[in-house]
Amino acid sequence: MEFSPFRINSFLFFKLPSAFWCGVRLKQLDAQQALVVVRHRWINQNPFKSMYFAVQAMAAELSTGALVMYHIQKSGYNISMLVASNQSTFTKKATGRIQFKCDAGQQIAQAIEQTIQTGEGSTVVLQSIGTNQQGEQVSVMQFEWTLKVKSNKR
Repeated sequence: MEFSPFRINSFLFFKLPSAFWCGVRLKQLDAQQALVVVRHRWINQNPFKSMYFAVQAMAAELSTGALVMYHIQKSGYNISMLVASNQSTFTKKATGRIQFKCDAGQQIAQAIEQTIQTGEGSTVVLQSIGTNQQGEQVSVMQFEWTLKVKSNKR
């Protein structure tokens, strides 16, 4: 599968419909970073009239996961990926358009290369920062991804 925002958003529709219907969308993906946006709406709000934390987590996870998927495909190896843990900090009410950015492409590439070279599983901790339209940080989320080579080249 070609990794483009359109393809990933189509994947969301069929494989993660709750994220799709809540408005989570990948806007940018390249070797260095992924950018995901979600707009606060009635369907994804909490009782306090801000974005529900789980919607923020879906968007943040997609920003890290899409970048991992991109680098796995680029490696040419069949590598499994799984979230082992996550940690979240919320600093401001999330209203309006929120964007989540992960810019750890180099870190991911190194972890994948290590996994390929050693044949051992590895972990990489990735951070996604959520900001509102004014550029203010609303949340910071960290995801620990485990990587393991399932078989040699595809």
